[in-house]
Amino acid sequence: MLSHESGMKEVFENPKSIFSTLTPEEKEDLQNHITLAEYKKNEFIFKEGEKPLAFLFLIEGKVIIYKEGVGGREQIIRMTKPLGLIGYRALLADELHIGSAITLEDSIIGVISHEYFYNKLLKNPDFSLKLIQKLARELGFSNMRTVTLTQKHIRGRLAESLLLLKEKYGWENDGATLKVYLSREDIANLSNMTTSNAIRTLSTFAGEKVIAIDGRKIRILDIHKLEKISKLG
Repeated sequence: MLSHESGMKEVFENPKSIFSTLTPEEKEDLQNHITLAEYKKNEFIFKEGEKPLAFLFLIEGKVIIYKEGVGGREQIIRMTKPLGLIGYRALLADELHIGSAITLEDSIIGVISHEYFYNKLLKNPDFSLKLIQKLARELGFSNMRTVTLTQKHIRGRLAESLLLLKEKYGWENDGATLKVYLSREDIANLSNMTTSNAIRTLSTFAGEKVIAIDGRKIRILDIHKLEKISKLG
């Protein structure tokens, strides 16, 4: 893990960060109002049905947000990497969380009080605009995923999920292994299929030399073929 200091520096200086729009004075003031919370792997940050009490963002680690469906079956609806926001839709909508957030690895969360978020941050027009743009992009992503998960066949759904993991978390140093290690059940929950179908389809992809599997590690051998399978659905 990075040090807390270097993680916070990234939060304020990275142009992709929502806080990069703030002035130096605003950043200094905000830093005095951020609390850091450490979570272990597989620990809940919040649960479905809870009331959001603060504005949360990921500094280090990986987080997934999932919703429990019919018969207790889970559906992963969002994945977050450092600089990503967690559960802010419910905070803005003044609603209860519609999903649960859990860590995939040891993580550090930045916590900003509800009062500071509303009374200071949202009164900054540049910050508010960036937040609206982020909401709009995530709405577009959710609409696209709805089509994918309801209209594509199993092969297309799984191929798209693997490409999504690559886009979200990137590669290991070899430039081919996904830098995230999900269980077969998690991959199934991301792809809207049963665990047995996910296992079977992963094995088929491996047999076709599209991917190579080593435990939870997945190495992409032929990304162009994977993209073709995803596109064809």
